[in-house]
Amino acid sequence: MTPKKPQQWLQVVGHAGSFHVGDYGTLLKRFCEGEQQCYLRLMEDTLKPFVPAYHGIVQRDEQDYNMMDNLLTHFNTPAVMDCKMGSRTYLERELLLAKERPQPRNDMYEKMVAVDPEAPTVQERTQQAVLKTRYMQWRETLSSTTSLGFRIEGFRKSNEECHTNFKRTKSRDQVMAAFNNFVESNTHIVWGYLRRLKELRQVLEESVFFRTHEVVGSSLLFLHDWKGRTGVWMIDFGKTAALPAHLSLDHRTPWVEGNREDGYLWGLDNLIDILSNMLPLT
Repeated sequence: MTPKKPQQWLQVVGHAGSFHVGDYGTLLKRFCEGEQQCYLRLMEDTLKPFVPAYHGIVQRDEQDYNMMDNLLTHFNTPAVMDCKMGSRTYLERELLLAKERPQPRNDMYEKMVAVDPEAPTVQERTQQAVLKTRYMQWRETLSSTTSLGFRIEGFRKSNEECHTNFKRTKSRDQVMAAFNNFVESNTHIVWGYLRRLKELRQVLEESVFFRTHEVVGSSLLFLHDWKGRTGVWMIDFGKTAALPAHLSLDHRTPWVEGNREDGYLWGLDNLIDILSNMLPLT
């Protein structure tokens, strides 16, 4: 156990209230059985060094939480970025359920027009509603999720400056500009991230867990501080689903409905390429 000391935690994106700081460098995340099962398997997989260490279930105020390492503990006032990985952020079964129960949604229509007033069709405009399947697939096309296989969810710099408006950040140049802002043009930090991402890619390509799971809605957490320390970890496995025994994924094949591919490695390839292009030619 690390010495007990005041803990830091900052949340840039995600559902407020889902996290609490635990003792001895731990973080409590609202319990999700699917995520618990993933962490138990990951603790036995080659990916273990690339995810927060998992410490089981604890209760607080009659609520169950998954307890894991607080990754911020070993950084001094870190800058934090969340990148959502993959070419889609919804599970195939979510799409199937939405198709089985087609229900025009007014709330999703409002969200759509708030981002792009021209996006609804004539019929959708007449109904003032869109189907969930249509909204889910339309939303992914706005950002770099479908074009690059990942998107920036948000980041917070060490000076507490927050950036979360990346819904329309789509092109390589836009993503590169956002990363450059995050690292404040520090090539030493970029090198650190690049080394870690290349190590992660190599382990992912060999991981049994990764080959046998549909990894959707999972993020890469980037951390760096003024001392030049960097780190990247895989987080958020609430939507990660085990595959049937006969199926395995390469995570690069384009997704078509039914093949369960998630584009995670394709996104990581693009992310590594973008960071590589931020470095001076040598």
